Amino acid sequence: MSNTKTISSALISVLSKNGLAPIVKKLKAQGVTIYSTGGTQKFINELGIEVVGVESVTDYPSILGGRVKTLHPKVFGGILNRQDNSSDVEEMDRYKIPQIDLVIVDLYPFKKTVASGASAKDIIEKIDIGGISLIRAAAKNFKDVMCVPSVEDYAELLDLLNEGNGSISIEDRQRFAAKSFDISSHYDTAIFNYFNQNNNATSLKLSESNGTVLRYGENPHQKGYYYGNFEDMFEKLHGKALSYNNLLDVDAAVHLMNEFKGEAPTFAVLKHNNACGVAQRKKLHQAYKDALASDPVSAFGGVLISNHEIDLLTAEEIHQLFCEVVIAPAFSEDALAVLKLKKNRILMVLKDIELPLISVRSCLNGYLVQDKDGVTDTAEILETVTILEPTDDQIDDLLFASKLCKHTKSNTIVLAKGKQLCASGTGQTSRVDALNQAIHKAKYFGFDLKGSVMASDAFFPFPDCVEIAKKAGVTAVIQPGGSIKDQLSIDYCNENKVAMVFTKTRHFKH
Repeated sequence: MSNTKTISSALISVLSKNGLAPIVKKLKAQGVTIYSTGGTQKFINELGIEVVGVESVTDYPSILGGRVKTLHPKVFGGILNRQDNSSDVEEMDRYKIPQIDLVIVDLYPFKKTVASGASAKDIIEKIDIGGISLIRAAAKNFKDVMCVPSVEDYAELLDLLNEGNGSISIEDRQRFAAKSFDISSHYDTAIFNYFNQNNNATSLKLSESNGTVLRYGENPHQKGYYYGNFEDMFEKLHGKALSYNNLLDVDAAVHLMNEFKGEAPTFAVLKHNNACGVAQRKKLHQAYKDALASDPVSAFGGVLISNHEIDLLTAEEIHQLFCEVVIAPAFSEDALAVLKLKKNRILMVLKDIELPLISVRSCLNGYLVQDKDGVTDTAEILETVTILEPTDDQIDDLLFASKLCKHTKSNTIVLAKGKQLCASGTGQTSRVDALNQAIHKAKYFGFDLKGSVMASDAFFPFPDCVEIAKKAGVTAVIQPGGSIKDQLSIDYCNENKVAMVFTKTRHFKH
């Protein structure tokens, strides 16, 4: 038997009619018998094309408010029969089951209905039964049947019908079968996750249909892919394609800047998933200049992000720096004109959307899943544990430093002053090393740490960090607390006139 299948009959039952008319006309021109139901049947009839109603084949009407239409042995027998199996051929003849060579179907919009805030009753009615069954049946029998599971595939189907004059190769049928099961599994995942919102079933179901092949992964010898609806979050205005490492830095930048949403102009520069410069000022261009001053060396080739529209003055400052990506909620026209002068510089508008609440990462031969760290330290939760109370300005700096600390690799220490990052110690195996790294870096770039504040992502097991920090000029400290030796650090601060507050919340970021 030839691997090429000539389409002689088609079952069409779809919600979306966009792009369907040319296909139906082509099928008619090629002498294909068309079976259909309901609104699709009416649509085809209005094109002046004859349709065989499924009800006339099954001798059964659409029942239960449309819940049962195509679920019938004469429909599924026509799809699932094996044309090279003599027993199947005999049964098709005995029960007067029509052969179906092509199935065009789509699914009720379940995810869109959930996202719309519809009632539970309406959501349940958008769980497709007939459509998903047709897709699975046709895809299973790709040897004899072509399955087209989505409006996104209409254009390609039309091309195939034109190119092959109604004949389709088994390679194309199998490729469309893979598409069909992709859609089927994606659909079922969405339904499961809706029913399992309370995580009563400890099952992990992830499904992303929008995949992008990246140039490579973290290194050129590694393959890389991105799965997700990038356009839902960003409008890309200019520049080259984002790399795997770009995307990781962008993710870190977005989560960091989300801490400053709705606040005064704030600018951050990130490198290797950590902030190397952050500042908050009355004017955005000053925030950028002071963020850059934190570490102008690391900023080279970094990712820049702002919580305010980038204006011309800020753009002119940015233009002097080689950077990979610039992100903001908006860009003025004249700012864009300047920033676009570098053809590869990636410019993106960050849309106002909710960030995911769950974090998933591979681990060993499985995955680790957790709630994202959604706690932001505020003045209301601070507990002053020293005799000396922090001033209002110190509290502002402490909370500023805490936000940065939360989004920096552990172990970390952040030193800040006047709502500017002086330096941070990132990803060290000891907290003392992190502190010493931060002090050294701050001094290297000319920061006077006298009157600065220190933030730690976790408690101090010993008083050595507060002692080192005091000698460097730190006058206020923010940390979670919780060590059995907290009192030693408190005693040192009391003896040396350092204010310290506890947050009771650890912000590890491994």
